[in-house]
Amino acid sequence: MRTLLLCVVMLLSSVARAELTIEITQGQDNPVSIAVVPFANNATEVSEDIHGIVSADLYRSGRFAPLPAYDMLSQPHTAAEVFYNEWRAVAVEYVLIGRLANDGFGRLRASVELFDVLRQSMIMEFSVDGGPLEQRDIAHAISDAVFEKLTGMPGAFSTKIAYVSGRNEFGAGSVSYNNRLMIADVDGARERQLLESSQPILSPAWSPDATKIAYVSFEDGRPAIYIYDLATNMRQKVTSFPGLNSAPAWSPDGRYLAMVLSKSGNPDIYVLDLESRQLRQMTRHYGIDTEPSWLPDGLALVFTSDRAGQPQIYQVDMATGYEERLTFDGNYNARARVLLDGSGIVLIHRSEGYLDYHIALQNVERGTIKVLSTTVLDESPTVAPNGSTVLYATRDGGRGILAAVSVDGNVKYNIPSNARDVREPAWSPYISDHKFFLKK
Repeated sequence: MRTLLLCVVMLLSSVARAELTIEITQGQDNPVSIAVVPFANNATEVSEDIHGIVSADLYRSGRFAPLPAYDMLSQPHTAAEVFYNEWRAVAVEYVLIGRLANDGFGRLRASVELFDVLRQSMIMEFSVDGGPLEQRDIAHAISDAVFEKLTGMPGAFSTKIAYVSGRNEFGAGSVSYNNRLMIADVDGARERQLLESSQPILSPAWSPDATKIAYVSFEDGRPAIYIYDLATNMRQKVTSFPGLNSAPAWSPDGRYLAMVLSKSGNPDIYVLDLESRQLRQMTRHYGIDTEPSWLPDGLALVFTSDRAGQPQIYQVDMATGYEERLTFDGNYNARARVLLDGSGIVLIHRSEGYLDYHIALQNVERGTIKVLSTTVLDESPTVAPNGSTVLYATRDGGRGILAAVSVDGNVKYNIPSNARDVREPAWSPYISDHKFFLKK
């Protein structure tokens, strides 16, 4: 396995002031060599290094090795200026060029072409439009398009992450722990604080349309589930029953919220109809049932239960209520997340005879488990909407950080915070507000 340079902070991605930074620790053995040529700029008020963000996105995926601009023999801006022999001389497989211009309506347009050096041909031509504040969105959209063209898998660079950060605050002879609910681009840029509290904040979960976040707060002295509207910055309390109110999870259609309640005396899985406010109890067992997550088709829930003596993953059918156990390998399996294609279940796993908790992937058809992470004390996995990468919380040097691993285990990177503990990550669904024009 080829190990990439440690502590590389996003190449030229312009996120030096961000709370989160990216440290690539392992990439694929033979990453694709690509040259992202600095874009020609005929536009006004371009404040972001768009080609640098694209290069950093592709590098961070672990699948690409972008050529530094200073190693380029030329920097073409049109197809006529692309001389394939120059790129073969520096062992580049693909060349991406672009031009920035104003569209006459106060928006920025990036026109982009992708060339295959071996075939000596243009293989993709497109443009992306965005407003003055959407320059990073334009860059991430370009990255998504190139990633999909060259890997066959949709990119997830335009998505966001939610997470909880915290640290001790000292003042007036006392120490308090400050918690913040945050969202940011997946590269750590454009952080936004949603709320701040001296009480715990847990389990952020994105709505399917990425406009709302459900979470758990203890601000009233006991756990309650809230929904935060990102457009209005307004929030509403959804549940505040006696006992536990935890682990909210949106249904794929956004109509329901699964959760854990102990209002009847024992932690069980419930589903709340967000329109009618009708509550349906899905599990009834003396064991602890927790951490619900929906199957992609919305027809069943997976959850963690210790009903067999140790935490394992179970499934309950929404229509019939039928329950079945899904995991048998290992003495601890929890926090399951089903891949969008239904082929696998990402979970926290501990093998028999071991003490460490790792990120693992269970093959649904065969039931086999593959350990993906090499960190320890791993928790809170969340999966990219393209199913390629798992983001999770772990510990490093006594601090809470986020880390990521591809579902094949080949690509790994850490996302530590500059000054705070970071935990409870949640990867958003796809977000797309830009105009995209594909020509080829």
